[in-house]
Amino acid sequence: MLIGEVARRSGVSSRMLRHYDSLGLVRPTGRTFGGYREYSEEDIRRIFHVESLRSLGLSLRQIGRALEDPAFEPSDLVGDLIRRTEERLKREQELLDRLRTVDASSPTGWEGVLRIVELLHGLNSPHSARRQQTVLAPAEDVPVPTELLAGAVLAEADPNVAGALRWALARAGGDGVASLATGARSEDVDVRRRAVHAIAGMPGDEAAAVLTEALDDPDTTVRGRAALALGSRGRTAAVPSLVRMVVEGTTDVEAAEVLGTLARDADRADRIMSALTGELASPTADPATRIRLTQALAEMPPVLAQGVLRHLADDHDPTVARLASALAGVLERRESDG
Repeated sequence: MLIGEVARRSGVSSRMLRHYDSLGLVRPTGRTFGGYREYSEEDIRRIFHVESLRSLGLSLRQIGRALEDPAFEPSDLVGDLIRRTEERLKREQELLDRLRTVDASSPTGWEGVLRIVELLHGLNSPHSARRQQTVLAPAEDVPVPTELLAGAVLAEADPNVAGALRWALARAGGDGVASLATGARSEDVDVRRRAVHAIAGMPGDEAAAVLTEALDDPDTTVRGRAALALGSRGRTAAVPSLVRMVVEGTTDVEAAEVLGTLARDADRADRIMSALTGELASPTADPATRIRLTQALAEMPPVLAQGVLRHLADDHDPTVARLASALAGVLERRESDG
């Protein structure tokens, strides 16, 4: 088969076939009666082998080695190609993210584009001081996209930089909660912690909905942060989690304070008192747990807590009894002084 027909049937141009010939990759081995060089069936199979390997990203030099060296091990080369492709895709994804960030900022002119690029470089700096400085002193007159700040919040491990990012995200407005909500459902517990920490400082029903969902998170830190934030907003859904925090000794002082604030509402007070006293009476409650629950009672409205504390002053556990007696006295003096 002559070169023109091979090109037509294979889809490989005559120019490329000549290039393969010059490199020694595929040389026509036959001759016509007129002396023209002709491709044999084996030559054509080799052309398709070359094209198949090219489709995997191999260079022509690598293809030549693969086809000629009987000791050639394809696994090493394929593994190297996988790594290079992954690196290239990562660079392409970073470029795409950068372009989307620039587009989302709606810059006016190239000066605005350059300022956003400078901001991106600052946030991606390996030095925490540089990242923090970038957040606290952004480029003038260039709005920072909330998606960019949210992404930085979810990735930032340095607590100082993370605090600056949360502050900047709250100031930026926009749909910051939506940008963080995906992080609150991440499989990475550190990402969920950062997301809930940031959302806890954001107002609105959308933020409350994400925090309510986080009450079922398997991580105690995520659950605790969500419960404290919801309780501070007056959301009764947080009450069981806050009581559990007191029982388990997880940020129990803060949880008790939030429960005390919630109990100022009469509709919630009975529910909270019942939960605390129920845990106190539980046969599985150890001495340390009962002490924490007794201390939490002191945060409740005095009119509700005093009777329970006086009763606990006769508790079978002398430590609980002494603590309850002392706290009852404190509440009585506080009430008389008030």
